[in-house]
Amino acid sequence: MSGNHSHHHHLINNYNRSFAIGIALNVIFVIIEVGYGLLADSLALIADAGHNFSDVLSLMLAWGASYLSTKHPTHKRTYGLRKVTIMASLVSAVLLLVVLGGIAWESIERLSSPEPVNGMIIIVVAAIGVVINTATALLFVKGQKHDLNIRAAYLHMAADAAISLGVVVAGIAIMITGWLWLDPVISLFIVLFILIGTWSLLKDSIDLSIDAVPQGIDVQHIKNYLTGLKNVTEIHDLHIWALSTTETALTVHLVTTHELIDNCFLEKIQEHLHHHFDISHATIQIENEADDYTCILNRDECKF
Repeated sequence: MSGNHSHHHHLINNYNRSFAIGIALNVIFVIIEVGYGLLADSLALIADAGHNFSDVLSLMLAWGASYLSTKHPTHKRTYGLRKVTIMASLVSAVLLLVVLGGIAWESIERLSSPEPVNGMIIIVVAAIGVVINTATALLFVKGQKHDLNIRAAYLHMAADAAISLGVVVAGIAIMITGWLWLDPVISLFIVLFILIGTWSLLKDSIDLSIDAVPQGIDVQHIKNYLTGLKNVTEIHDLHIWALSTTETALTVHLVTTHELIDNCFLEKIQEHLHHHFDISHATIQIENEADDYTCILNRDECKF
């Protein structure tokens, strides 16, 4: 016996326009940054361009995943394609780590033989980056509270704006001091700064991809709520996992002293789980304590 399967989805804005504008702005900026990075022989600019390009790919992945997640379930894919949003976050994080590795390697090599750079070009191009990345981040600021993909896009763009500001400072410092080693050193700081955020994104994406409990959900509170329900004497086979970056599912068996299935009882549980724990897809199996029946899933390997 399972509960009401009505789904409560997050209603967020359509971000097609935001993704399109963000991708267009960043593609233009990557072209500008690579061109002037080569002209100024600045590894800091080229490093930032490499990161921005990876962000463009990440935005495209997030956009594609958001579209695919709206596809209806089929006989083969009974949950539809919602999980691709998690896969996109994982691919995005791995891609970024590869880019960071390349930048770090080049920076370390450049440290041993610093080369002259054009400080003014670095300052002007990076300042353009501050404006573009800030504008792109603002496109996603509203939706970042509800969706890991949107939050990843927002955090990437906000970090890029801060990094571009750091490059501006590096350009000014090089012009004042003439210290050529500042360029690769700033590049390494950029790598370290981005690595911290990327590691968190990678960890969260891996957790969700292996059906770990999403962040922000307190399993013990859910257990306390379910075991505290009227007529419920025991719960078992409780599972909580992410259907997508915006939806969480739960399944549980409730052992009750009530002899009849109460649809209102099930509906109230689902409503409570949705409003208090942000679980949009709850499936509940009711088992009668009085029956001479033992659930095959009520065993140690199903418990935690």
